[in-house]
Amino acid sequence: MRAVRYDDHGGPEVLTVEDVERPEPGHGEVLVRVEAAGVNPVDTYFREGEYPVPELPWTPGSDAAGVVEAVGPGVEAFAEGDRVFATGLGNWNQGTCAEYVRVPSDYTAALPDGCSSEEGAALGLVGVTAWQAFVHHASLEPAERVLIHSGSGGVGHVAVQLAAAMGARVTTTASPGYHETLRALGADVVLDYARPDLGDAVTEAGAPDVVLDTLANEYAELDFEVAAPDGRVIAIGNTAPTAPVPMGPGKSKDLRFQVMSMYNTPDTGAVLSRLGTLLAAGEVVPEVARTYSLAETVEAQRAVLEESFLGKLVVLPGA
Repeated sequence: MRAVRYDDHGGPEVLTVEDVERPEPGHGEVLVRVEAAGVNPVDTYFREGEYPVPELPWTPGSDAAGVVEAVGPGVEAFAEGDRVFATGLGNWNQGTCAEYVRVPSDYTAALPDGCSSEEGAALGLVGVTAWQAFVHHASLEPAERVLIHSGSGGVGHVAVQLAAAMGARVTTTASPGYHETLRALGADVVLDYARPDLGDAVTEAGAPDVVLDTLANEYAELDFEVAAPDGRVIAIGNTAPTAPVPMGPGKSKDLRFQVMSMYNTPDTGAVLSRLGTLLAAGEVVPEVARTYSLAETVEAQRAVLEESFLGKLVVLPGA
């Protein structure tokens, strides 16, 4: 089979497409013929060596959607020919930018009829991240106000839809060119992230009970200033090793500051199954901004960090 690999850490240029032996599913695993693989910023962190991987060479990719080719011993939930999507791979398990990937069955869920493989691959990691933030950590309730930073991003645009589906009132930030689309996705208020009075504008829209922060080192101080009493600030991303935690606002409002990673999700398959239900209902549908062939994964990994787009990038191994 063909797979994207890197033999050493470095920039996108270390990625090559190679012919490798097709894996076989072990106990509790399924072998998936990959029809689509999502591209996420975290894939580049593993490639660059910022996050460790068990061995080299390594195949990148956390998300996959496709068809079950074979099942290993002990698997009862899936059978050959089932359409599935999976996430949480590419860090301890060889990744998804390949024609086939071996996946533990509890990191897998059925892809509902009528939902495309591109949508399944685009939803996995970002959907589980948003779910863990709102459902598991924040215990978001209907009619609460949510602030989502970077609403046009992979996590952000799915988080807007998930929060709206949960009955929350959504404020998000993005470049002006994305405002109309984000309103269509369910945002009640969309603000230009670059406006100098962003904190005042957020407060005017309504003090958020929950903040989803994709750039905690840049926005944590603002989050604490604008959050409602008993608010929950959930940090999922950063561009620097540390983020300030303003003790004054935090103590006076009894705020909670949670740092999380979707890789710590205790039951990934169960969350994916719930997300699949929302996908089939049209309530949480990822935007696929662009697709790439397997040989174009280099360009996809450059674009996911360097270019502006709304939604997700997806690699199609069969293209």
